Amino acid sequence: MPTTDQLNERELRVLEAVVQTYIETAEPAGSQTIARRFGLGVSPATIRNTMSELEDKGYLFHPHTSAGRIPTDRAYRVYVNTIMRLSPLTHEARDRLNAELLGSRNAVDEILRRAAQVLGVLTQELGVAVAPALDELVLERLELVPVSSERLLLVFNLRGGMVRTIFVEVPARVGVEAVQDVARILNERLAGHTLQQIRATLPARLRDTGTGEGGRELLNIFIAQAEGIFDRDEQNAVVLGSAQMLADQPEFASNARMRELLRLTEGRDLLKQALASRRQTGLSITIGAENPDARLTDFTLVTASYEAGELRGVIGVMGPTRMPYHKIIGLVEHTSRMVEDLLE
Repeated sequence: MPTTDQLNERELRVLEAVVQTYIETAEPAGSQTIARRFGLGVSPATIRNTMSELEDKGYLFHPHTSAGRIPTDRAYRVYVNTIMRLSPLTHEARDRLNAELLGSRNAVDEILRRAAQVLGVLTQELGVAVAPALDELVLERLELVPVSSERLLLVFNLRGGMVRTIFVEVPARVGVEAVQDVARILNERLAGHTLQQIRATLPARLRDTGTGEGGRELLNIFIAQAEGIFDRDEQNAVVLGSAQMLADQPEFASNARMRELLRLTEGRDLLKQALASRRQTGLSITIGAENPDARLTDFTLVTASYEAGELRGVIGVMGPTRMPYHKIIGLVEHTSRMVEDLLE
């Protein structure tokens, strides 16, 4: 982890100026620009020498033949940890979050979808969220809804307002009365237990149930497919806002970089792995090469965990390392608190 022990006051001020300039312009920062914009009280030549020293120490680098410098991941880390001053939320941002998230207590999925979307719009990055893990959530009620002669929709109503659905294939000869009978038995035997408990003990819980032949056949399907039906961890999913926010940024002007971004957002497995471990960490910022997977070395992830009772997840943004950290961190933390309030 970089420290500022080896940087003097002038180097810190020049580093701050380069980072801010590059965040705002996406152009390498030159000494003349820094001198003109920031009034550091020293000449452009002194600034140029200081930038050269910062480059030698690994905080800046030259892109191609440009006279200007660009911050490294190391520079962004020092900026975030030591130099940066957080910006308060603007009235416009607060009003937009309130308009999108308050006023209706929707299912968790809808709250997270809206939160990721509005964060993306406000930050011009990609809004991301991770839905809560469900294994420890208590089943309050099950519903079985016939959608065709060979298919049922199983609706899980879980404590905390979480609603989950899954389709179950059934034999065509299972009638409506048998479906209703099985729904009653499932609620009697399973309600009040966690999904993890249900999955581990389902055969014992459904033993010696008094139902007809069609109902027994349907119960046997539930027993045989318990791992798939009651293992809802695949629903611990990544929720994404619009990738268009990132697509408009200079970093993704090339077709190759755009394809890379689309692979990340369409596959989602990589993002799920990167985000799921953050559920217990509060505010988390990983910059460029700090990300454990090399495919994320061009990106920064800024996330905050949310917790409401047994519901725990993550909300935040992903974008290029050139992002306005001083604005984004406050937005992410405020949004996570709003999500917690809505879930409670």
